[in-house]
Amino acid sequence: MGSAAILAALVSGGVIGLILGLVGGGGSILAVPLLMYVVGVRSPHAAIGTAAVAVTVNALASLIGHARAGRVKWRCASVFTVSGMIGAALGAELGKAFDGKRLLILFGLLMIGVGLSMLRQRRMAEAPDVRLTRHSAATLLPRLVPIGLAVGLAAGFFGIGGGFLIVPGLILATAMPLPCAIGTSLVVVSALGLTTATFYALSGLVDWRITALLVMGGIGGTIGGIALGKVLSGRKGLLERGFAAVVIAIGAYIAVSSI
Repeated sequence: MGSAAILAALVSGGVIGLILGLVGGGGSILAVPLLMYVVGVRSPHAAIGTAAVAVTVNALASLIGHARAGRVKWRCASVFTVSGMIGAALGAELGKAFDGKRLLILFGLLMIGVGLSMLRQRRMAEAPDVRLTRHSAATLLPRLVPIGLAVGLAAGFFGIGGGFLIVPGLILATAMPLPCAIGTSLVVVSALGLTTATFYALSGLVDWRITALLVMGGIGGTIGGIALGKVLSGRKGLLERGFAAVVIAIGAYIAVSSI
């Protein structure tokens, strides 16, 4: 592995960590295209497996801070996680059996769709004290289970942490505030990433050297992103819209170049 590839992997990890630190999620959606078009990983499946491992490690590290700040709804996360892991296991098997070129086209289209959805304003009243209890189960479980299953299926199929899908999914299911959704999503991201990473690792589709470099770069990027996010906290909407535009642009490039 040459010095240029090492530097590319470190920088890519830093970019992913920076985005995670700034907007609390979504960095994983860039991991696969960065690995393929910047680091130079040729196999889409190897890029997916490697990204899954790196995203899982970074999510676990970020979860610690959110848990200490009390921004994790553990019961909601548990139900979403179990449903998501079932979906992720199915999705990972489907993804490995799917043609790599078509997988990239679908991945690009998904990025475009997610980017467009991020530009829409949220119109749901927040429920900061939402909890999964015996009384709320009848309302929350019919939302958490199917949404978790669908998100897990997509996360496993495309080899992504799923944070950009989990956060709006949790808000849709429970109406919890965005900070809580971000913290809670990291529980699910870690579990889904671990499930997907395990399936790909057992198939020999993980480059462990690149994974280590991504994690190293991601740590530095996350620290910088969190610090920058505090400075720009009053302009969070602008950051989210900018990130949505980047996601749409990259998704369009991947889809068009893969056709």
